[in-house]
Amino acid sequence: MDIQELIQRGFAVKEYPKDKIIYEPGMLPRYVYFIKTGEVRMVTVSEHGKEFIQGIFKAGQYFGEPALIVNRRYLAYTIASKQSEIILVNKTDFFNLIENTPGFSTSLIQKLSNRLFYKSMMLEELANEKAEHRLLTIINYLMDDVEVGDSLDVTRQELADMTGLRVETVIREIKSLREKEFIKTDKGKIIKLK
Repeated sequence: MDIQELIQRGFAVKEYPKDKIIYEPGMLPRYVYFIKTGEVRMVTVSEHGKEFIQGIFKAGQYFGEPALIVNRRYLAYTIASKQSEIILVNKTDFFNLIENTPGFSTSLIQKLSNRLFYKSMMLEELANEKAEHRLLTIINYLMDDVEVGDSLDVTRQELADMTGLRVETVIREIKSLREKEFIKTDKGKIIKLK
């Protein structure tokens, strides 16, 4: 669903400052959130306060639909990683979009399938004890959306949060992967080779 189309249909844009919680575990879903500008991370937090990133959503993407579709309470936090403008689409309007917007339901199924694939992949990777393997798998997965020659727009901290590793381990493993020529970096950014 195109963000401009939502605005033209009269959906309001709400601003969220950096680090603002959009929803948290236990809340009942009321909206699907379409990002006009900014970035949002979905995280679970351990009892020791460590964040584990479930996903990162950027401008043009949306989130919150699984819980809304099945009418279950949220299991994770969503937090604005940057100053963000978000369009909140309530349940009735969201189901109207699915039923009456050509191609939207197919796009929704593809997005949900990609997320399910990612979660399955990460469960398998978290069971693998080798940090290098976990890190390389997530880098390769994230590179699918990057053009050849462009850099991966993710921080070392985010990679650590996605893989359950420490930042220091991620830094050490990226250096090792670069030395083994599994990845290339330029000015600290991981570059897509092919």
